[in-house]
Amino acid sequence: MKAIKGGEFLIRQTKPEEIFIPEEWTEEERMIAQTCKDFLAQEVLPNIDAIDSMENPELMPSLLKKAGELGILAISIPEQYGGMGMDFKASMLAAEAVGGGHSFSVAISAHTGIGTLPILYYGSEEQKAKYIPKLASGEWLGCYCLTEPGAGSDANSGKTKAEKAGDQWKINGQKMWITNGGFADVFTVFAKIEDDSTLSAFIVDKGAEGLSLNPEERKMGIKGSSTRQVFFNDVHVPENHQLSERENGFKIALNILNVGRIKLAGATLGAAKDVVTNSVNYANERNQFGRPISKYGAIKYKLGEMAVRTYALESAVYRISQNIQDRIDALAEEGMEKGKATLKGIEEYAAECAMMKVYGSEVLDYVTDEGVQVHGGMGYSAETRIEKAYRDSRINRIFEGTNEINRMLTVDMILKKAMKGELDLLGAAKAVQDELMGIPDFGDEDSGLFAAQYKLIESFKKSILMVAGAAAQNLLTELAKEQEILMNIADMAIDTYVAESIVLRVHKRIMQQGEEGQEAYMNMAKLFVHDAADRIHKASREALMSFAEGDELTMMLMGAKRFTKTQPFNTKIARRQVAETLIDSNKYDF
Repeated sequence: MKAIKGGEFLIRQTKPEEIFIPEEWTEEERMIAQTCKDFLAQEVLPNIDAIDSMENPELMPSLLKKAGELGILAISIPEQYGGMGMDFKASMLAAEAVGGGHSFSVAISAHTGIGTLPILYYGSEEQKAKYIPKLASGEWLGCYCLTEPGAGSDANSGKTKAEKAGDQWKINGQKMWITNGGFADVFTVFAKIEDDSTLSAFIVDKGAEGLSLNPEERKMGIKGSSTRQVFFNDVHVPENHQLSERENGFKIALNILNVGRIKLAGATLGAAKDVVTNSVNYANERNQFGRPISKYGAIKYKLGEMAVRTYALESAVYRISQNIQDRIDALAEEGMEKGKATLKGIEEYAAECAMMKVYGSEVLDYVTDEGVQVHGGMGYSAETRIEKAYRDSRINRIFEGTNEINRMLTVDMILKKAMKGELDLLGAAKAVQDELMGIPDFGDEDSGLFAAQYKLIESFKKSILMVAGAAAQNLLTELAKEQEILMNIADMAIDTYVAESIVLRVHKRIMQQGEEGQEAYMNMAKLFVHDAADRIHKASREALMSFAEGDELTMMLMGAKRFTKTQPFNTKIARRQVAETLIDSNKYDF
């Protein structure tokens, strides 16, 4: 079968047998995940208040070093550098497994991701041999210095400078919001060489003369995560500490951000599962009016919806993880070096990585917010983990590029693929336009498993093509400035991708296990698609009314309604059944 390209989900139907589902993890992969979960349970969570107090600045780095001793920092590091050499998909499972560790999750994700990968993927053999084994073992800890006071989303506008000083580089500038900055041994630093227009990257070691740190930032959440400003005052580093070629820094930053976005989605998944479990535990224990609050419909709604969104996130995250893994494998088979193949494979699906970052962070925010509500007054108490989870989740919509930036990037990257001829969006949009002008095809009666849902998902795609095609045609180059419209289109694309992912997953699950005992899974898929139709209809109307008018607007509004029309479905009964399955398990066990 031909692998699906990045963005191609909009114009191509995927079959259940083409995707990976989490039910297919190998025993080895499950054991790795369990090792991570056991470490959180035994070493991290009992110390979570001490971590957040930061009274012992050695606690977090000592935990990271312990994780290193267990191999948790080395899962995706090649064996030649002291790692396990596991594939990208397995590294995603590890990201999920440590996702429920609050501030520790941020620290370990920063170290294994942005703290290590720039050197692994862009370093010379000499640099990799020197740094990667010690980063993999936890002997050295890493951080990534990109953001500046005046350069956030516009990372390339940074003012930090590097200039030649004999056989060394001299770096001057300021970085902020540097995760792990307080204890890092290795700093990957982005700066412009002299008057270059684009960033370059450098490796700076702890203790370098002229390197200094501000005190720890006081933050709303992730309080135990070290966050410092870092200053470079005539910091001299050896000439061979330049990472990759001159002016390649911005490319490094973008590619590492692609990795960070999809890994963040994995981490939010782990955190969401943890919150759902804590919430159903509390709902089963808390009695009001003579019965557990889990018996009440209002609470069942919350628990059911939390489970649906978490399961949908998991379905989408591992669907795209397998697509990325397949692309990495194909490039490696063609002779590309493994590190380059990994970056290229992830870059192919950069739009999907951005979508998953947005969706994962917003699912976690939804789940933690509802988790607080389930806990009632106790949810507002700092004595509970749910209060901490609520504050800690908020940063994820800002990390790795804000969700607004990622929404716009999603649309921009897919449209650029179309302009390069890599995706035939134009032909597909033209077909939708012709369909709107013709007599509606209501088709045959639905038959087969999820036939109605698959048909609706195909209509969602038509709605996106209609809106995006008309917006591009009407606004031309001005579309890039119409951020609200771009975000509407991105929301439609995210809901469509996730809806398709959850249906494909449940369909494949039933193909493998049979239909008996699958009612909760089927209800989750049907619920998500049904509710996505309303959200997509609203987003399409908002976008269309922003730029179209007259007969064109009337015709497309009719199309938007047609493409999101659902059949009557008792969502209350379906959501209750999902909730009752969760309540009976007393944990997230889907």
